Amino acid sequence: MTDVSKEQVLERLRTVRGPEMDGNIVDLGLVSDVFISDGKAYFSITVPAERARELDPMRAAAERVVKEIPGIKAAMVALTADKRAASGPAAARAPSPPPPGRGTAHDHAGHNHAGHAHAAPGQPQQRAKSGIPGVNAIIAVASGKGGVGKSTTSVNLALALKANGLRVGILDADIYGPSMPRLLKISGRPQQLEGRMIKPMENYGIKVMSMGFLVDEEVAMIWRGPMIQSALMQMLREVAWGDLDVLVVDMPPGTGDAQLTMAQQVPLAGAVIVSTPQDLALIDARKGLNMFSKVEVPVLGIVENMSYFIAPDTGNRYDIFGHGGARKEAERIGVPFLGEMPLTMDIRETSDAGTPVVVSNPDGAAAKIYRAIATRVWQELEAVQGKGTRGAPAIVFE
Repeated sequence: MTDVSKEQVLERLRTVRGPEMDGNIVDLGLVSDVFISDGKAYFSITVPAERARELDPMRAAAERVVKEIPGIKAAMVALTADKRAASGPAAARAPSPPPPGRGTAHDHAGHNHAGHAHAAPGQPQQRAKSGIPGVNAIIAVASGKGGVGKSTTSVNLALALKANGLRVGILDADIYGPSMPRLLKISGRPQQLEGRMIKPMENYGIKVMSMGFLVDEEVAMIWRGPMIQSALMQMLREVAWGDLDVLVVDMPPGTGDAQLTMAQQVPLAGAVIVSTPQDLALIDARKGLNMFSKVEVPVLGIVENMSYFIAPDTGNRYDIFGHGGARKEAERIGVPFLGEMPLTMDIRETSDAGTPVVVSNPDGAAAKIYRAIATRVWQELEAVQGKGTRGAPAIVFE
């Protein structure tokens, strides 16, 4: 396959007229940085937020001309109202921010900044969020910092929900450090279906989507905020998830652009916070709790991961990181405590091997704890929604 350069893509994009038909989208400074990997081109186009739907044909035209380039197999193109995506002489002509108290109504891949400022009295802080057809509930698994075992918790929670009889999918929303391909032992590329839809990968009975399926493991993702937002929304909304009771989203660590995009633009039914017992991790976990509180996403509870260590040779227990901090934090702020997950060699080894403990040793102690946590999560979700699993109406596009 012929390697395609960024310059070739930009040259082809110069054939696409701008919003006012007075120039092309490249020279007007509306095109973000272009990223090319494995024959796929990724970029966004800056447009006024209120004209996102009207200008979608311009996005489609950009996608079409890029896909015509020999060596390009697919193009991921999104509209965004984030001016940071634009560069060049026309950057100053990008849309002005909305008046105070009004959120921006971006296209599906844009970034809604309503959460950064208070809404005017009597006005909603953010626009209604469109959902995913066939997906009854979306749960975010988040942490305030990295290194607390969030992805391992996410995948075992998803598998435990499946083991409890639910139809489950998992979205790996960590663009910079996708881990689901390795944790679930899945390789290869997703299949493109009719139109823009992608068929999710699948293993152990759950459907999976991750940036790790679209780019090579060694590729460094040097993307700015708008591109991350675009990729997240397309992985979420342009994947044929089918009928799911729950979609588990493995969030990136922290509280940055990607997390706000998911929290503000996706109808999250609830969030699960993962922390370790020590004070430093709990301080960061509070940031995640505060973020979800500000965007009115219910916190379903806290999981204390690496709660204690069981020595494989003696069976003795050691509280390496302390113990009980997450439970006390949950009690302090009035959210459910979902359970304690020990640090064991079994969990580490099965995660590295791509055979998570819930499926590789379903009758073991660790798997039973994960299934108990999954049961509590689903109970909390049903309490929040006020309806049963099968009785919940399907979420559809607005």
